[in-house]
Amino acid sequence: MKDQVRVRFAPSPTGPLHVGGLRTALFNYLFTKQHGGAFILRIEDTDQKRYVAGAEDYIIKALDWCHIPADESPTNPGAYGPYRQSERQDIYTAWAHKLVQQGSAYYAFDSNVELEALRKERETNGQTFVYNFNNRATLTNGLNMSEASVQQRINSGDAYVIRFKAPHNRLLKLQDQIRGTVSIDCNTLDDKILYKSDGMPTYHLANVIDDHLMKITHVIRGEEWLPSLALHVLLYEAFGWNPPEFAHLPLILKPSGNGKLSKRDGDKLGFPVFPIDWEGEIPVKGFKGAGYLPEALINFLGLLGWNPGTEQELFSLTEMTKAFSLSSVNKGGARFDIEKLNWFNQQYLAKMAPSQLAPILKKSFPFLNNFPESQLNKVVALTQDRLVFIDDFWSASGYFFKAPNSFDEKALKRIARAETSSLIDRIIAVLSTYDETASTTLQEYIKNWISSNNIGFGAVMQPLRLALVGDLKGPDVFDIITILGRKEACQRMAFLQSKL
Repeated sequence: MKDQVRVRFAPSPTGPLHVGGLRTALFNYLFTKQHGGAFILRIEDTDQKRYVAGAEDYIIKALDWCHIPADESPTNPGAYGPYRQSERQDIYTAWAHKLVQQGSAYYAFDSNVELEALRKERETNGQTFVYNFNNRATLTNGLNMSEASVQQRINSGDAYVIRFKAPHNRLLKLQDQIRGTVSIDCNTLDDKILYKSDGMPTYHLANVIDDHLMKITHVIRGEEWLPSLALHVLLYEAFGWNPPEFAHLPLILKPSGNGKLSKRDGDKLGFPVFPIDWEGEIPVKGFKGAGYLPEALINFLGLLGWNPGTEQELFSLTEMTKAFSLSSVNKGGARFDIEKLNWFNQQYLAKMAPSQLAPILKKSFPFLNNFPESQLNKVVALTQDRLVFIDDFWSASGYFFKAPNSFDEKALKRIARAETSSLIDRIIAVLSTYDETASTTLQEYIKNWISSNNIGFGAVMQPLRLALVGDLKGPDVFDIITILGRKEACQRMAFLQSKL
């Protein structure tokens, strides 16, 4: 029986979740849901110096808002917990010492002062200091000491780390589901620290142990972890475990120039880089607070680095899950385009049912709660394709709720002819005399009146629209009148007449 697909998203709680991390979570989610697997959230908080209170809660809320919640997490544990690395310390300690016992790792007692002196000495000679096979035999570590001496130093409370003993003269050929075969010369590797002097594991050790014990089948992560792939595979080998499949995602790049997208880029160009608002010591607005829909953000992120192979751009989460494949993920970085995200947001606002969008609008515009629901849904239906953000609703539809008290100057000049005032009297009269029980619609009635009186269509419709909206734009005039009512329309025509 084939093992269940299990993937994990493993962020560090050092602050709000970056949009790059969110895309990594999304790709993990899409892959595992396509295969009927489990999506695990693991909090990698071994670096306590960088821990930020509230960050873990933020990550969980951000995933929930984006509709990609974890199946297993610190707040929804399964059978493979704990799901915080800080609660798994005893597990790492046991496995780290086992590596030492079998000769795959060693205790190192070199102080930071000693190592820094060696680095400076090498720099003086135009070289780089690397702790590896070249010099490990000359440094202060268990490879050059008797077992008794090592134990004595440990018993005396001397600070130590555990380093991995990287192989010498070996070429590793590794497989990546996005990048294919990756070759690594082990002579370029350093003897990475696996276990720190504070008793906590490094990312490398904890990551491999947790992925194995949590039965992770596929590791899908950012390409910044590609240089660590060799060490991780070597650790699996040292433990005698089969490694998972690996896939390293391309970076999300700045809108222009080189390098990956950062918070600084968002600050500079005026857009968010976090999914939801961060209420930390320095509050930061996220995509949610800026008016983006989660569906739009997820659709946009899904196409950053993944090519579905079709012209389709709008994907529901279900559609994206069915279409997604790691083989269609690009190797090269994907450039972040805020205008494209804005387009997605506009598309999703436009395609929502008015009855779905109206409650969202009420949260931003409480006065809408006093407006009849059926009427509000009609207003939403007429104006939602003009919205890029929720906050655009007032500028797109405010005239439905408040009569214009001023008019666009250019538009006013455009209609201000000698005959306009008398024509407005006639329009008011014809609106007032329309029989709503008649078989013809108001639109047909007005058009017939215009035709039979040999009046220019624009001569009637422009002042009528200007009176209703305050400008020569907006949805169909007769749809507007239907919502406002003929009495209100006549009052607005009279007000416009007074300004001519």
